[in-house]
Amino acid sequence: MNNLEINLQMDSNPQTSSEELDKVCIIGSGNWGSAICVSVGQNCQRFDHFENKVNMWVYEEMVQLEDGSTRKLTEVINERHENVKYLPGIPLPENIVAVPDLAEACRGATLLIFVLPHQFLPKLLPTIQASAHPNCRGVSLIKGLDFDKDTKLPVLISQSIAESMGPEFQCGVLMGANVASEVAKGQMCESTLASNFGPPADELTRLVFDSPNFRVQHVSDVAGAEVCGALKNVVALGAGFVDALGMGGNTKAALLRVGLREMSKFCRMFFDGVKDQTFTESCGMADLITTCYGGRNRLCAEAFAKERMAAGEAAMSGENAQDGSGENPMSGESSSTAYSLMNDTECEKQWKEVEAKLLNGQKLQGTLTAMEVYALLESRGVLTAFPLIKTIYEIAFNGRPVQQIVQGIVVQDVTAACHL
Repeated sequence: MNNLEINLQMDSNPQTSSEELDKVCIIGSGNWGSAICVSVGQNCQRFDHFENKVNMWVYEEMVQLEDGSTRKLTEVINERHENVKYLPGIPLPENIVAVPDLAEACRGATLLIFVLPHQFLPKLLPTIQASAHPNCRGVSLIKGLDFDKDTKLPVLISQSIAESMGPEFQCGVLMGANVASEVAKGQMCESTLASNFGPPADELTRLVFDSPNFRVQHVSDVAGAEVCGALKNVVALGAGFVDALGMGGNTKAALLRVGLREMSKFCRMFFDGVKDQTFTESCGMADLITTCYGGRNRLCAEAFAKERMAAGEAAMSGENAQDGSGENPMSGESSSTAYSLMNDTECEKQWKEVEAKLLNGQKLQGTLTAMEVYALLESRGVLTAFPLIKTIYEIAFNGRPVQQIVQGIVVQDVTAACHL
């Protein structure tokens, strides 16, 4: 669809009207936010139905440069057109403007792109709602889930955003096999836009992101796409455990297959209208594969598991030396001592240390999602229907031996009842 065809279909809504250009604002400037702004900035220059200038809200912080000087991150981005902290070495389009004031960044925006850890959203949304255009729409690139305070049931983050922004606000999602550094370098990949804005807004929104090397397909299944984007990070923790053990492609392939099955089961158990096709889109299987081979959750889980195993082996070697035993307590078989090497508090502390050491200020989502999903499944009495998620959580937070990850790679024949 070319510019003329789109403009002929526009209505009087300012977010899609030919009389008022779409004004795009990116909320977040971490690794993924800086990567996606490359395509967004280029497309806003390319198409005449978008304002050329794209504000990107940046949480202000001081960064040290090569010469030893210290500067505000926004100043460096706007002068160098590079996010030297979160995406160094990648040139950003010159029409991307880093703005430290959230209200100023969002003022008058008709399309909001949310790309930041979801735990920071609640305190930001009132400011965004007050500053954005009254008829704006949104796209969430956030991987995670919210949970209702009363029912404890899962809530889509896109839904939470929409409810906070007002009754007329609609929010879609962009999910896919998109490693930020590869996207920023222009390596070909696919992504999935899930939205129900209606014509022509769905296509206009797709065009904000789409490029020859970042190929975006549109679907209507927001719930399926978004839940896949959240749960794949939990499965990726298991992939990191598998890698820490030095297991090969066969084991990881089995983990991915079971992980996809549990993702599908979770989607259908808690959300209506999820479509089979969603799991074969980029937001489904492709994203799961990429995350389990190259994502930050896999990376941190591997480091966590190696540290756990090294500490456990050292501790058990000392005990064996005292009692003269030659037993290998970390074999993954029954060993109450090995199982209790770390409690949940110690596990959480270690995750934070690994995150700080490896992610340069970025945040893990898989661990938080694992805790929330485990609590939900346990409260609903369906935890046994998700053996892989259960095993991943127990290794991550209950001190269960890493070697027992293979015990979670099973698919049960009996479908558990859903007590909602």
